[in-house]
Order: sequence, then C-alpha cells, then structure tokens
Amino acid sequence: MLFLFYIESANSMGIFSFFSKEKKEKLDQGLEKTKSSLLGKISKALIGKSQVDDDFLDELEEILVTSDVGIETTLKIIERLQSRVSTDKYLGSGELNNILKDEIAKLLDENKADIPGDFENLNGHFPYVVMVVGVNGVGKTTTIGKMAYQYKKAGKKVVLGAADTFRAAAVDQLKIWGSRNDVHVVAHGMNTDPASVAFDAIQYGVQNNADVVIVDTAGRLHNKVGLMNELGKIKRVMSKVKPDAPHEILLVLDASTGQNAFEQARQFVAATEVNALALTKLDGTAKGGVVLGIADQFKIPVKYIGVGEGIEDLQLFNKAEFVDSLFKN
Repeated sequence: MLFLFYIESANSMGIFSFFSKEKKEKLDQGLEKTKSSLLGKISKALIGKSQVDDDFLDELEEILVTSDVGIETTLKIIERLQSRVSTDKYLGSGELNNILKDEIAKLLDENKADIPGDFENLNGHFPYVVMVVGVNGVGKTTTIGKMAYQYKKAGKKVVLGAADTFRAAAVDQLKIWGSRNDVHVVAHGMNTDPASVAFDAIQYGVQNNADVVIVDTAGRLHNKVGLMNELGKIKRVMSKVKPDAPHEILLVLDASTGQNAFEQARQFVAATEVNALALTKLDGTAKGGVVLGIADQFKIPVKYIGVGEGIEDLQLFNKAEFVDSLFKN
C-alpha cells in the first residue's frame, strides 16, 4: 500500500499553503497499517544485502504485487528502480527509500486532470458540478457529505442531488448529511428517474446561485451495458442545464477491497469519463496499493483520501505530506 497516491505538488495544485499539525497527525495514523506492512517487508528484504541485486528486486516485486499494486505497475516501478541504481548497485535502506519515494511521485505525477485541487478554486464554473460514482458500500454517500462540509467551510453554497434512487437508505442518508451541513438536498424519493433528480439539482443550483452541486448516483454494478446507459443518461441530462457539466466525475473506491477495486474502476471508467478518485477507509487497511495501479493504468489522479470516521477526515490528497508520512521511521 506504500505506493498509493499522488496528484500533483501542493504548489501546482494549490491544495494547501500549509498542512496543519492536526491533519498531519491524522494522516500519520491513517497510514500506520500501510507503513508497517510494506516498509517492514522491504526492510527485511534488505537485511544482509550490500547491493540492490536481482534477488532483492525479485523480493521487492513480490512485496509490491502482494500489496495490491498490480503486476504491470510493479514491473514499471522495478524497471525505474533498476535504471536509477544501474551505475552504483550499493544502496542503504535510506537511499532506497528516497529513490522509491521519488519514482512513485514521478509515476503518479503523470496522472493529471483539469480539476480544482482545493475547496476554494472552482475553475471558474458556477455552479461547479460533481458527479459521484461508485459501488454500494464504499462510502460514497458519506464522502459526499464530507465534501459538502468542506465546501461549506470554505464559504461555498452547496446543493446535493439524491440521484441514487434505487436505495431508500441512500436518499435518506444524503438528506441527513444535508441537514447536518445545512445544505439543500434535491430528492424525488426512491425508484424515481435518477436523471431527473440530477437535472433538477443542477437547475436549482443555477437558479439559486449555488457554487457547487454534488450529485450522488446509483452504486449498482448490475452489468456494464446497464451501467453505461444509466450514467450516460445522467451525464447527458446534466448538460442540458449546463452544457459543460459535469466538471468532475469522482469515482469512490474502498481501500480495503484490494484487487476488487481494479474491476470496479474498469467498469466505471468504461461507463463514464472518470477524472478523479477518492480512496476511503485508508486507515483500516493495508491493501491500498491497488490505487497506484489504478491511477497508473487508467491515468486518473487521486483527489481525496479518507483517514478516519470524522467529518474532517476526508483529506485532499497532498503528495509531499503523504510520501513523507509513509516513509517516516
């Protein structure tokens, strides 16, 4: 799970001018299982070795694959590491960690999207429309509630659209989050047309000068054709109100699902134009390495990570702090 996320540098994305001590401590705690699992294995693989030789690289490959990074991305990391140490094969653990940090950052820096990197900048869109997708149980609706809180905290007027109309619990849960955050929720109830909810949510946002409209969608992976048709219809209907909407299509994945998240990403990327990822439940798993593989193979940047149950525990992903926390002894 070491090799997880990187969007862009904090300066280029404007994520934070500073990273608060409280957030840093929460991030450290959230990554503890990842660090213990992966760095511990790498340290053991280095014991008694004076070179980064073929045996060590074979061990590192196995460590990465079993950490759910994925075979293709693992081989890419191994190849880059080999290139870096080709002139001098002696490497201490500190040097190796620094090279791995650097190569992971470079790898994930290749995944860029024209989406805001914070809750203040909306790229000039009013309202800024976010369509949230993901299977049931990954924390999709909770992620939306936490996003709404952060946008509201940043002084933005937020509207939520309850377009996951196949589960009454989803609609009710979003209403609870709306009440908690004091934001308006557009809902038609269960078994109504999801696209009509999305249409009305954006229309309400336009008419009431909202800054952000976040639309929940169904989490079913019934079959690829049905998923594509459903999400495609919602997207087309959104554009009837605002031609360039949605501006962000956020796929929410559960870190604890490991390789299953790969198939989820494959389905949703085929169904719609996902341009951002959120990884939830990071604090409870050591399987999050799958996100590196997803970001690498699907070329989608990670925007959010969930490091706890609290309302402020959905963090904008900050590369520098993430990598520093992950490799901290």
